[in-house]
Amino acid sequence: MDKNNTIAGWVLAGGIAALGFSILSGKYFHADKPERPETLGYVIEGVESADAGEAEVPMSMMLANADIAAGEAVFKKCVACHTINEGGANGIGPNLYDSLGKPHGHVAGFAYSDALASIEGDWNFDNMNAWLISPRKYAPGTKMTFAGLSKPEDRANVIAYMNAQGSNLPYPEPPAEDAAPAEGEDIVDAGAPAAAEQAAAAEQVAEESVAADEAAAAE
Repeated sequence: MDKNNTIAGWVLAGGIAALGFSILSGKYFHADKPERPETLGYVIEGVESADAGEAEVPMSMMLANADIAAGEAVFKKCVACHTINEGGANGIGPNLYDSLGKPHGHVAGFAYSDALASIEGDWNFDNMNAWLISPRKYAPGTKMTFAGLSKPEDRANVIAYMNAQGSNLPYPEPPAEDAAPAEGEDIVDAGAPAAAEQAAAAEQVAEESVAADEAAAAE
């Protein structure tokens, strides 16, 4: 009986010791555990987010170097839904012949979505560029499922090709790199003050030299 009590006592003591060790170790490791940050992840210096992007080049500048033949190749992505020949039939999308310069939803008989047909204005170069970047952003709710063209060169080339198919609108003028002075406006030369000072100094030296010669002749 005493032997059994001794064994039970040792077992109970061991359990109490294990429980105490567990409590102490939990407190110790919890104290060193860092708090969960409000924002997961961290910033890597020198890396920009995907939303930053580069400034968009004006379409007028892109069109100045556009390649119509390359645009025809890009347009092959559209032929599953669109025709672009004169008098061509509508498909999943409307015929696109002579589209630039025309109002949104101008093709008679085609069931445009209200999202697109309700947009005011015409299909100018900038509007077509915005549409090709993302149809869903240009006209939220559009039935157009095309994701868009990410490369500005592809958009410029295909717009140039579309323009050549019946529209033939003149390209917009690219922005001037250096604006010319307005008519009647004086052109200020940064070197003019220095040149004037040098001329005045030379004139003064010449006058002093003449005065010295006259004084020598009078002696």
